[in-house]
Amino acid sequence: MPYQGTADEGFGAVADAFARNFDEGGELGAAVTVFVNGRKAVDLWGGTADDRTGRPWDEATVLPVMSCAKAVVSVCVLLLAEEGRLDLDAPVADCWPEFARHGKEGITPRMVLAHTAGIPLAERTLTFEELTAWTPVIRALEEQSPLWEPGTAYEYHAHAFGFLLGEVVRRLTGLTPGRYFRRAVADDLGLRTWIGLPPEELPRLARLVEADGRPPLPDPDLLPMRALTMNGALPFPGLDDPHGYNAPALLTAEFPGAGAVSSARGLAALYAAVATGVDGGPRLLGADTVTDMVRRQSGGASWSGLPDFGARWGTGFLLDSPFRRLLGPRSFATSGAGGQFAFGDDEFGVGFAYTANLMGGSGDQRCARLITALRACLGAPEPRPLD
Repeated sequence: MPYQGTADEGFGAVADAFARNFDEGGELGAAVTVFVNGRKAVDLWGGTADDRTGRPWDEATVLPVMSCAKAVVSVCVLLLAEEGRLDLDAPVADCWPEFARHGKEGITPRMVLAHTAGIPLAERTLTFEELTAWTPVIRALEEQSPLWEPGTAYEYHAHAFGFLLGEVVRRLTGLTPGRYFRRAVADDLGLRTWIGLPPEELPRLARLVEADGRPPLPDPDLLPMRALTMNGALPFPGLDDPHGYNAPALLTAEFPGAGAVSSARGLAALYAAVATGVDGGPRLLGADTVTDMVRRQSGGASWSGLPDFGARWGTGFLLDSPFRRLLGPRSFATSGAGGQFAFGDDEFGVGFAYTANLMGGSGDQRCARLITALRACLGAPEPRPLD
């Protein structure tokens, strides 16, 4: 058997799909967790956490989950909105006055959450040391002019998303987003999910490996690549670079747009907490908040000319879309480079997460197999056609 853990009666198809990923998909190490109506129905892990040493993946293993960090930040922002401390449709400058420069006066938190704010990056070149110091990034974003009229076009705000919304969190709470998340959410729920990994967790970290045959990356001078690399200050993927996604220097710092570290169980529990509450506890966000966040805000071809890859965005989360079919119109998700994926759905009472250290490319079906199996276990209808 290639894995350990448990799957409740009625969820054997998810376990079968997980095993198939090892047998047919070349899986190295991975985990999948599913909560249904607030309790764990599936919790599986297996394979190798570190291909250099052969260290096995165990239930305490964590790994970089890339842009699944955006779920952490979005939940923090939506919590503050639900508490009445933040208006998603009022200017960011209401809580961050220095932001109101160079045409950014009307940018709202919702525009950032929907990747339509017009500032997918700070074009000022910053060093890695400046990126980890927080304030230099914030100053660069204050000086940045929008590349288009805010709210009128879509472009993925890879790292800017986290710093912009993270500074909103900091202005309202006095804490950077990673620290606020631990205090407001993660510590109470016991989540093994961080933005800014504690150094004592480094021995439990899985090592990311690129799959053979991944397609070459686009021109690094293209806007989407510059947004991913913060104008070349971060390698991408550059896993074993001193500042790459296997490097403690990056993972122990706060990169709130794409630098989270988590277990599958931690991410699944976060989504379950939003969808239903966990183990009888209250929901983290109310049904009205979820209704608001699953309304489509953006998607399609990007401002810079990238084709439509099928992603559709609500407020802070991916929606059920051609990019990744989920359970239905109440599903909300985040995706991380190389295959990390998590979603929730309050109609079906689900919190789901899949994490893997073999970074797949286009055509990777590992997570899609698991979601298809889960859909069958839940008796959810086959996906309807989408735009």
